[in-house]
Amino acid sequence: MKVNLINVHQLIILTLVINTLSGCYNKKEFKRVIQDGFDSARKKANVKGDFCFYLGSVKFPYIDIPPSKEDTKWMSWNKEDLANTLPLFAEIGLLTRQPVETKQSLFHYDLTELGQKYLYSFFNKTLSGDTIYNNAFCYGPIKVVEVTDVNEKTNKLGKNSNNETQFEVTINYQVINTPEWVINNQDKLKALYGFSSVRLPNVTYTQTLPYIKAKNGEIYQESSSYRVMRPFGK
Repeated sequence: MKVNLINVHQLIILTLVINTLSGCYNKKEFKRVIQDGFDSARKKANVKGDFCFYLGSVKFPYIDIPPSKEDTKWMSWNKEDLANTLPLFAEIGLLTRQPVETKQSLFHYDLTELGQKYLYSFFNKTLSGDTIYNNAFCYGPIKVVEVTDVNEKTNKLGKNSNNETQFEVTINYQVINTPEWVINNQDKLKALYGFSSVRLPNVTYTQTLPYIKAKNGEIYQESSSYRVMRPFGK
């Protein structure tokens, strides 16, 4: 089994700009722009939320492919992921799972209506030109409650110029419209994706976002990303 690989996977690239006001940071303006960034990224990608349970590389409908000695390390890892994720989401109700009559211990998977609603697919091309079909189930749009802190890291340089400065913005946020399939199966999801994979309604969470101040005083965020959570347990 692979090590815990809960990470942030960049899916959408945005440029968000805020002007400084007489050397002070306008927290209300930060809140508006940060919220616009989350909303715009979801709209462009057409996803249901900012938290995504990664299934693996799979194209539906799908039939189990047994491990093989010819598998690359990546293929072996991917099959291991699918062996854990697909049965779980079939149990939750986002996938169907039917035994293959002619092949013992193999199953046929497809999306249910509920699974289609929360599915997010993104594609990668390998160097050989093959397509990798990545799929995840996403939930939980972020609602920014407030900006609590702006911490300028004056001793660190930005990415684009020696005259740029990195700093961090800390926000409090809540997750809205958490679906029942997440709430009712939170223990099973946490067991496979980690404790922080489930965000519940009416709970306030904290997150720190990186920004850069350009030499002309403008403040911007180079990218916005979803939290794509990879399975790591059984």
